[in-house]
Amino acid sequence: MAHIIVVGNEKGGAGKSTVSMHVASALARLGHRVSGLDLDLRQRSFGRYMENRLAFLERAELDLPTAMVHDLPEVASESLKPGENLFDQRLSAAISELEPHSDFILIDCPGSHTRLSQVAHSLADTLITPINDSFVDFDLLARTDPHGEKILGPSVYSEMVWNARQLRAQAGLKPIDWVVLRNRLGAQRMVNKEKMERAVNALASRIGFRVAPGFSERVVFRELFPRGLTLLDLRDIGVKQLNISNVAARQELRDMMKALNLPGVTIDF
Repeated sequence: MAHIIVVGNEKGGAGKSTVSMHVASALARLGHRVSGLDLDLRQRSFGRYMENRLAFLERAELDLPTAMVHDLPEVASESLKPGENLFDQRLSAAISELEPHSDFILIDCPGSHTRLSQVAHSLADTLITPINDSFVDFDLLARTDPHGEKILGPSVYSEMVWNARQLRAQAGLKPIDWVVLRNRLGAQRMVNKEKMERAVNALASRIGFRVAPGFSERVVFRELFPRGLTLLDLRDIGVKQLNISNVAARQELRDMMKALNLPGVTIDF
């Protein structure tokens, strides 16, 4: 059985596609068979990232470890049984097709609530939720008082994850390992940043997720996307001397991959 990793939240701009690409590419570089699905059928940021990569590698005549992002197969509506959902069947067909040839299947979800995203969360062995380091993003997980000090209750996304957990339990599947990434962190130590740290850690024990480090806000990620590259590719394309920011970003990736604690994965980059 392939291990299914779902990268999702219900808010855009948190760096989901960057996280998806780096996790998928890191696993491929470590020798694992990795397949990807982009469920954002409109923007397709993860899919376009991979298309950029394949085009760049072809132009540069390079052969670098690469995960492959696949489209959802088409399913004829007339083949559906009464009560079956078309999107459910397309996702199920994709998983069935990819699983025999994959160690990991990484699913990148849209930054909104969709049927596809909802079903994908119930399939997750590992759920990665990147959030920006602000209470605007924290509100996706929980409601707080006006001072950001007291948690009033879980929010819509947390409730969706709870429902996904319930569905898995009813099906006899193992629990979701939910990992919240504090992503796009600023370099300075600010009061808001410290409040966020306390709030996220308090919520983690309350609703059952692990907190892991994500990426800091860095220009390099904007530069990598057009070529479809990741931090691990820089030396392979001829960058002999990484600058301090790039070295720090690679360490962040290493720390993130270790924190995910994916089965059968040994981090040696």
